[in-house]
Amino acid sequence: MYLLVLGANSDTAHALAARFAQEERAHLYLASRDRELLEKRARDLALRHQVEVRPLVFDATDYASHAAFYAGLDPKPDGVALAFGYLGDQQEAQQNFGEAKKIIDVNFTGAVSILEIVAADFARRNHGFIIALSSVAGERGRQSNYIYGAAKGALTTYLSGLRHRLCPHQVRVMTVLPGFMATKMTEHLKLPGPLTASPEEAAGHIFRAYKKGRDVVYIKPLWRWIMMLIRNLPEFVFKRTKL
Repeated sequence: MYLLVLGANSDTAHALAARFAQEERAHLYLASRDRELLEKRARDLALRHQVEVRPLVFDATDYASHAAFYAGLDPKPDGVALAFGYLGDQQEAQQNFGEAKKIIDVNFTGAVSILEIVAADFARRNHGFIIALSSVAGERGRQSNYIYGAAKGALTTYLSGLRHRLCPHQVRVMTVLPGFMATKMTEHLKLPGPLTASPEEAAGHIFRAYKKGRDVVYIKPLWRWIMMLIRNLPEFVFKRTKL
């Protein structure tokens, strides 16, 4: 198996790559912007798990490069894990469209750009799987992060449609909905311990869901019930909350 990990320098992506290398003996394409860190992580994974690991430079928002990037993969991957993302600053995004655009471009537009290329190849081969990290933030717009939430909500809807499209081709698409994650992206935030997952915990949960053939998976199952409550709050009640 060859696994392409997009956003491979994220903590969760690194943990997931390690899990696939350990459990599936997967050879890895690690793709992200920081080549130096990628090479360090590639050496570590190759040494620990005795698999082939190739570091590759990839920029989610350099859409023009995506087709050539994927064409250069030989052999083509059997699976893709998409883990890049950008939390951004909600307050800054409200005042500066550049920040809002970056949040949308990284979390949604970049994902669509590369996954459409992947999907065409997987459909042609009638083979493959996609694991993509969205967010519970996309399940209802909230004042605290509605631009990030809108981008992730769009991604979740996109993945649902992609799953529907690729099902006849025996290609699986799994949507991962993390809640709070203890990663570099959230290290400046105060997060509630019981609802916060470590990268290793998240990777284990994702891998088990992959093995079970799940379509949608919440990291920490309690989030399923929390978000069900939030989604179903009447609007007149929801407007009074401080979420």
